[in-house]
Amino acid sequence: MGSSIEVSDVFRIHGPAYRDTHGAEMSMRQLRAMRAIEICRTAYLGGHVDECDHCGALRISYNSCRNRHCPKCQSLDKERWLESRKRELLPTQYFHAVFTMPERLRSLTLRNQKVIYNIFFRAVSKTLQDLSKDKKQLGAVIGFIAILHTWSQTLMHHPHVHCIITGGGLSLDGMRWIFCKQDFFIHVKVLSKVFRGKFLDYLKKAYDKKELKFPGKIKHLEEQNTFNTMLSELYDQEWVVYCKPPLENAEQAIEYLGRYTHRVAISNDRIVRLKGASVTFRYRDSSDNDKVKYMTLDAREFIRRFLLHILPDNFVKIRHYGLLSNRGKGIKLSLCKEFLGVLDSNEHEDSQKETWEDLLIRITGIDPRLCPVCGEGRMRIKEKLPMGSCGLPP
Repeated sequence: MGSSIEVSDVFRIHGPAYRDTHGAEMSMRQLRAMRAIEICRTAYLGGHVDECDHCGALRISYNSCRNRHCPKCQSLDKERWLESRKRELLPTQYFHAVFTMPERLRSLTLRNQKVIYNIFFRAVSKTLQDLSKDKKQLGAVIGFIAILHTWSQTLMHHPHVHCIITGGGLSLDGMRWIFCKQDFFIHVKVLSKVFRGKFLDYLKKAYDKKELKFPGKIKHLEEQNTFNTMLSELYDQEWVVYCKPPLENAEQAIEYLGRYTHRVAISNDRIVRLKGASVTFRYRDSSDNDKVKYMTLDAREFIRRFLLHILPDNFVKIRHYGLLSNRGKGIKLSLCKEFLGVLDSNEHEDSQKETWEDLLIRITGIDPRLCPVCGEGRMRIKEKLPMGSCGLPP
């Protein structure tokens, strides 16, 4: 079990000193994310006072920061996203494939995040789409969701893309559904080879178009011969792609998706202790049969690692492709459901949008409107609290 220590506690106690030392090196998005997490659900963001209409008990609730990197602000967004995906999932197997970026590229990526993360998505999507359309493999248009994660269990920079892929697809002539071979999608060695070729081709084109920056310790890569040498060495290297055993139905796929979609670099429940200038957290060691271990870092190093995973502004980290892409998605999915013998219900179009209170009841069984003191009355808003009422500096 975790303790009551949160990322926000580390930031509030050690963040000011970290910014004093490293502020000049930090991007605006890192500064904004750090500040948002520090003040999330505090009086600085304002809130409201609720009063029970039965016993008169009072409760103060503060507003959330809604920053996508905040460990406290993802649960309801995740549930709403998953609810939307339920209407799109097809009654078939789903495969989970993971594409990992080689360590050699990580320094370049950290200094060119938007360009190279976009290359990453493009290489993954083109690999899956081109191979699935190949009649030697499947000969069909598949659908898949790709999710970028940038961290390891110890918060190091470790970019990888998770893909949840339909276990079959729409035939190229659009006339039938083609199932994958049982328990098999496309051989990972084929995926790896094609992925490597596409990624490095796109990276070379980005270099030729001068879209890449080479500051500081990677300045030497700006020289063409050095860059080409790196590309050649990467071509000779095996790239890690693996495909997990298939998920047997849409319900399993939804449950599985929930583990990956709205994660941040570390959840609060993994933080065990904050003592002095040290932070201790749990992690799973994949090199030791996923054994749970503990790591203690200096708070400044903990903050540095966390900030590695603040994505560029407006960067889309969850993307939909093939049958699940926005273009013509409704028509394509209706056709697939028809071939799979499933009625395409439109009931959701007439349903009212679920309130956050109703959503919380559904996922936790806790009614936030019920008085926590008497258990009978309903909590009603008595007073709105303005922002900045806690005396924190702006």
